[in-house]
Amino acid sequence: MKIGIVGLPNVGKSTLFKALTKNPVDINNYPFCTIEPNIGIVKVPDERLLKLSEMSQTEKIVPAIVEFVDIAGIVKGASEGEGLGNKFLANIREVDAIVQVVRVFENGNITHVHNKIDPVGDIEVINAELILADLETVSKTEARIEKEVRGNKKGADKQMEVIRRIKATLEKGGLANEAEGLEEAMKEENGKNIIRDMSLLTMKPFLYVYNVADVQQKLSDDLEKRKHIKLDVKIEEELIEMSEKEKKEMELVSHIDDLITAAYDLLGLQTFLTTGKIETRAWTIKKGATAPEAGAAIHTDFQERFIRADIINWQKLLEIGSWGRAKELGAVKTVGKDYIMQDGDVVEFKV
Repeated sequence: MKIGIVGLPNVGKSTLFKALTKNPVDINNYPFCTIEPNIGIVKVPDERLLKLSEMSQTEKIVPAIVEFVDIAGIVKGASEGEGLGNKFLANIREVDAIVQVVRVFENGNITHVHNKIDPVGDIEVINAELILADLETVSKTEARIEKEVRGNKKGADKQMEVIRRIKATLEKGGLANEAEGLEEAMKEENGKNIIRDMSLLTMKPFLYVYNVADVQQKLSDDLEKRKHIKLDVKIEEELIEMSEKEKKEMELVSHIDDLITAAYDLLGLQTFLTTGKIETRAWTIKKGATAPEAGAAIHTDFQERFIRADIINWQKLLEIGSWGRAKELGAVKTVGKDYIMQDGDVVEFKV
């Protein structure tokens, strides 16, 4: 799953991308993973891995990962092909969530594309281009489904209802993911299919990164109410080259991990863990996944041939001190196919 970094030119996208990818993962741990120049694989920070590996005296630690894609800057008119608009829209269709970098800092040496610092206005420019592109997609789909409604195709009327709700939201300047009744529509096969087929840009989850001069800075209510992270992106870039001693002397703290963790959560992901002498590893699954679905993260056979899973919370395991002792004390519970995985579960699968 990928997160696209978007924004106007000169807002700090590429600098943020550099700060994020300062510690590239050894991709030998991830077979068949081809990395393109504009994609960075980033470790998801997780203190639990080190603690569990110390308990198990593990030879190797493998973290969860998230992929960030540095997408070309967008300008007004991108939905009609201005600037790198077509490239921008094509790239953003391929990601699962959007991190929108917004310039809040003042710096006369760095030109703003609109010659003024206006973070709310910048957000509106980008979102307007995404909305216009989505309106074109929705209108084409609406024309097609209208024919199916006239032909009495089963489920077409339900799909048309979903399309018109989304179109009404877009026409008012809202994002598609803000349309009413989406949760109910996603529960029905017809509604879920039409939403998926349209692949709308503004249906993706959004996270705003405010590029500020001070991460403690209080911003306007309009900015604060949005799902966001505040970063001094330039400082984050400089921290890459600093030693821990230099950081401490200058009292500088990186907040880049806050973004990685928030992005992971934005994708609706959580982690379960395995630990032993050879490897302690974080495995990525969707929130709400069952035990067999979690097993598929390790190998598809684990889902197909699932019998049961032995599970204990990571903190409880550390308190007890070993897997064997935890089993002796009855702290490890055996679960079946209906068990819903919890973040931080330490697991052994039986297949």
